[in-house]
Amino acid sequence: MDAWLEVLEVGGPVLVQDGGRAGLMHHGVPPGGALVPEGLASGNRAVGNAWGAAALECYGRLELRLHGRSAWVAVDGRAERVEDGGRVSVPAPREAVVRYVAVEGGLAVPEVLGGRGTLLVARLGGLEGRPLKRGDALPLGGGGGARVEEATVLPLESEVRVVLGPDLSRFGPNVEQVLLGSTFTVSPASDRVGMRLRGPSLPQVDEGSGVSGPMVRGAIEVPASGEPIVLGPDHPTTGGYPVVAVVIRADWGRLAARRPGTPVKFQAVSVDEAREIWRRQSPAYSAALNP
Repeated sequence: MDAWLEVLEVGGPVLVQDGGRAGLMHHGVPPGGALVPEGLASGNRAVGNAWGAAALECYGRLELRLHGRSAWVAVDGRAERVEDGGRVSVPAPREAVVRYVAVEGGLAVPEVLGGRGTLLVARLGGLEGRPLKRGDALPLGGGGGARVEEATVLPLESEVRVVLGPDLSRFGPNVEQVLLGSTFTVSPASDRVGMRLRGPSLPQVDEGSGVSGPMVRGAIEVPASGEPIVLGPDHPTTGGYPVVAVVIRADWGRLAARRPGTPVKFQAVSVDEAREIWRRQSPAYSAALNP
C-alpha cells in the first residue's frame, strides 16, 4: 500500500465505520454505519472526504502513525496536518461515548456488501470484521477534496423526539404518560445493537402474542422486563417485541452519543413534524448526511 495508518496502541474498542449498508435488510443485513452519524460526517468534511467515507469510531484512547505521505487528520471534526511518519494521539472520549478519527482519503479497507464498516455481529467489513489491535495497518485512499470545518455540538441532555407507535395497543392504557413523563438512564449494557434504558417499566397487556416483523434503527422495543431497548445501527432486521415508539432520524446521534448513566427524556412529535425537523437541519449537517 502507498499510504497507511499504523495502530500503535489501543486503549478501548476501535472500529472502522462508514455511512452504512443501505438496502440489504431484506437479506438479513443490518444497515450498520456510524453510531453517531454527525460525528462521522463532521470528521470527514474536515479532511475533504465524502460524509460517509470510512473512518475510525473510537470508544477508548488510540495512538496512530501515518506512513507514506502527509495528510489531514481530524479528531471530532478538528483537523491537523500530519507529516509522513507523524504520530496521532487520540484521547479517550469524555463527554460522548465515542469519538471519530477521519483521515484525508478515507480508510481503503475492502468493501464488503457495499460498505467498509465493521459489522461485529457478522464478523464482516472493516479489518477482518473485528475491533482494531496493536500492529494493524489500515490503507488510505486518495484525498484532495475541499475541507469544511464546522464544530458539531450534540445536545446530550435535551429531550429525544419520537413518533409514538406502532404497537401502542399491546401496552397498558397509560403507557404514553409513562414513556413521555419519566426520566430514563442509559444502561452500561448498551452497545451498537441497542441502547438499553433503565427506568419505570412499560408493561405489556398481551405479552408474547406478537409476530416477528421488520425493525428499523430507532425503534423502541419493550421486552417482558418492561425496560425499553432503542435499536442501534447493528440492530436485528426483524423482531417480535412490541414497539412503543421510534426515535426520529434527526435525533439518532444525540441519543446514541450518551454515556451510561446519562438521563434520557422523550418528547412525542408527529410523522410530518419529524420530516420537517430533518429538513430544517443546518445546511452543513443536511448536506453531509443526505446521500
